Amino acid sequence: MDGDDRSNDSMSGVSASDVNERLCALELRVQQQEDEVTVMKAALADVLRRLASSEDVKKPHLRLDPAARPAGGARSLTLTPVFGGGPFRCSSPALAHRPPAGPVRPSASSAPLVPHRKCACVCVRAPRRSAGVERSQSSTWDTSDDNRSKLVKAASTSKLLAKVVKNADRYVRREGNHVKMFMRGRPITMFVPSNVENYDDVRTELPSEKLKLEWVYGYRGRDCRANVCLLPTGEMVYFIASVVVLFNADERTQKHYLGHTDCVKCLAVHPDEIRIATGQIAGVDKDGRAVAPHVRVWDSGSLATLQIVGLGTFERGVGSLSFSKADSGQHLSVVDDSNDHMLSVWDWQKKSKMAEIKTTTDVVLVVEFHPADPNTIITCGKSHIFFWAWSGTSLARKQGIFGKYEKPKFIQCLAFLNNGDILTGDSGGVLLVWTRSAAETSGKGPRGEAFQISRQVKGHEGSVFCLCQMRSGTLLSGGGKDRKIILWDHHVRAERDIEVPDQYGSIRAVCEGKGVEFLVGTSRNFILRGTFHDGFTVEVQGHTDELWGLAAHPSKDLFLTCAQDRLVCLWNSTDHKLRWSRSLEEHGHCADFHPGGRVVVIGTHSGKWFVLDAETTDLVAIHTDGNEQLSVMRFSVDGALLAVGSHDNFIYVYSVADQGRKYSRYGKCSGHSSYITHLDWSPDNNFIMSNSGDYEILYWDVPNGCKYIRNRSECKDIDWATYTCVLGYHVFGVWPEGSDGTDINAVIRSHNRKVLALADDFCKVHLFSYPCATAKAPSHKYSAHSSHVTNVSFLFDDSHLISTGGKDTSILQWRLVDKGNPPPDSSPPPPSAELSPSPPESASQSPQDALEAGDAAARGDDNRHAADDDEPVAPDADAAAPDDDAAARGDRNPVAADAPDDDEPLASDDDAAARPLTPPS
Repeated sequence: MDGDDRSNDSMSGVSASDVNERLCALELRVQQQEDEVTVMKAALADVLRRLASSEDVKKPHLRLDPAARPAGGARSLTLTPVFGGGPFRCSSPALAHRPPAGPVRPSASSAPLVPHRKCACVCVRAPRRSAGVERSQSSTWDTSDDNRSKLVKAASTSKLLAKVVKNADRYVRREGNHVKMFMRGRPITMFVPSNVENYDDVRTELPSEKLKLEWVYGYRGRDCRANVCLLPTGEMVYFIASVVVLFNADERTQKHYLGHTDCVKCLAVHPDEIRIATGQIAGVDKDGRAVAPHVRVWDSGSLATLQIVGLGTFERGVGSLSFSKADSGQHLSVVDDSNDHMLSVWDWQKKSKMAEIKTTTDVVLVVEFHPADPNTIITCGKSHIFFWAWSGTSLARKQGIFGKYEKPKFIQCLAFLNNGDILTGDSGGVLLVWTRSAAETSGKGPRGEAFQISRQVKGHEGSVFCLCQMRSGTLLSGGGKDRKIILWDHHVRAERDIEVPDQYGSIRAVCEGKGVEFLVGTSRNFILRGTFHDGFTVEVQGHTDELWGLAAHPSKDLFLTCAQDRLVCLWNSTDHKLRWSRSLEEHGHCADFHPGGRVVVIGTHSGKWFVLDAETTDLVAIHTDGNEQLSVMRFSVDGALLAVGSHDNFIYVYSVADQGRKYSRYGKCSGHSSYITHLDWSPDNNFIMSNSGDYEILYWDVPNGCKYIRNRSECKDIDWATYTCVLGYHVFGVWPEGSDGTDINAVIRSHNRKVLALADDFCKVHLFSYPCATAKAPSHKYSAHSSHVTNVSFLFDDSHLISTGGKDTSILQWRLVDKGNPPPDSSPPPPSAELSPSPPESASQSPQDALEAGDAAARGDDNRHAADDDEPVAPDADAAAPDDDAAARGDRNPVAADAPDDDEPLASDDDAAARPLTPPS
């Protein structure tokens, strides 16, 4: 029987493997067939459209300036169908597109192709994603085992992994009077302007301008804990995205540690209060190579990296870490986010791992060295507290016994009393005092001793999220559900308390401030400074959900952001403060200022758009166009017209009166076969250029009924007041080879027309020269975001660039510096607050090489390749399975699956978006 069982097991293993291979093959075959059907449907729809509009060919074409009209005028189109699956051939280069050469998946939610649409291109819909621009994989795949082996799943987006597969075709070709770029095998035709006499002589050089990170708006409090500290220099230390910020609130200065390559998740301050350790999650670089999670120890004064610990040791990410206290911070304890939550102890100065052991498969939230005993380490988390005896080379575990006391669901924080006892806070709002006892208990422990509960105190309604020991020996505790800060005396008796106002969210971190002050980090990404007598003031704030909308004021140092948290925020780029905020009833996605600067329009996910007074925040008007997401809103140069691009494939055009306060429908641009992504106006208000989700470049004659311009070559010499379209002759050089068409989320041309800024899906901000009309154009690259960069915008005077992050919810302000002639700084920061060095022009090293480079550490690691994992890996196996949409972007929610609300660890506030951001008066 045993032999039969072994045989059956072996057979079942072989069968399972065979079934998996067959399933993969079938899925691939079905996908190929679906793509073929899509192309056939698109071609048939194109033929029907052309038949229905054949009479329109005889009508006169759009009349433009004779100097801009190509010789020979418009030519008739002759289509010759080729049977057997071949493409349609066109005898005129004026045809917008041929059918795609590669498979393109249609959008299930897009409207079907209909014969009466006047569009000269093959309309194939691209899949839609919920948060703006799509993310999809390249259509050209090599199914060989060698290439499959490259697609190793790591804690990042599938897009990054797909980058190892390159398109087989050359992605840019010169053909006659136009340039053709191939995206997912589909040709995109761009006509060369008349003023380019010889395209072969066109060159694109690196711009003389560079970017320098000047300010970081926001804080990551919604899903992290104990991540706000105050240094003796008066600087607050906290993090957001892959940046660690040192903020002096009194002097209004920031310093930035930019050494990390992905999301920073935890921090610890050395006992000398100068050195800081920060841990990050895993990721991959743009070529699909894994970037290992690690810990960086760095100097808070010089921002120099002192040591990189744990490369190749940790899995998924670094969950928590702590310096030893009794031996002056010689050792570092780290718990990673692997399934077993490995605990390791390091001599960090030597990068030597002293001991390592599995802790538990449950969530581990805290690790701490005992301040009086260098051989005792405490970890706690889901339904456990462990006391570890460290002998120098090994670790032995003693489990905390609750006995007659109720075992909590989570132990979320701990602190040490002056007598050596340990105080823990749990999800039931209870404080437990653990005292070392020589009583005999089961299990192993230090010298036969164990920690037992000596006292229980009811502290909060709901969870106790954080504990902080003050210099005086008193304690502060922070609650989740009750949002209270409670002061406890030396005997753990409550002395006084204060409640954090509801609009700031629940408490995630508490630390001692100056004098009687304390600092509080909240779940709605606020950092508050408070006292029990005077209440709270806001020091740091930001958005709490994915951020896409960005608009710069036309004449002031102001910019506006809107996000899925329903908040609209106006920021002052000079004093780096929030001017005002207002909550909407919808998720904001796009915005634009009227050229007069008195009103701003906000587009939402539901098709509604709001007009707000830019000074008073009063609601001026509400309009609705369709019931799908609005992706772009753009005023004409004189503010007389407004174009609204929607995911229903239409561009709605409005007449504007009364300085942007009155709107009436002017027309509708109909002809795109996928959702609108970007659009721009000509200076005379006569023409619109637009891009769509299936890589179309279309032009529209606005005065003549918003008609589609069939002969696109007639538009090659039109000047554009702005340039935000990601596809076009003047910008096609920004696209990397092998791109799938969704790698670039936004571009913008500076007002002086010298440079292009770009936001990509790989956490990078780029700076190109303008125009950028050569393939593989060089650029300056900058890393600080840890998620896809969703938008970029220059301020009105081109002095600064603003970039926004998606899942990292960060807003970064970059200063433009001309390396040939740097502008004088009217108010230079003091030496102690000097900004981090600007990143280099390009990065040829892989992240792994950069991490291990000693010279990079000596420079303070000012520039690192941020990978595209915009959220930390879930801390336990139960929380590590994101939904399909999140998996496509590599998003992972670090909140434990068992902790869905403020009573349990790292819960998010679902109603955060419904409350205003500004503090009460």
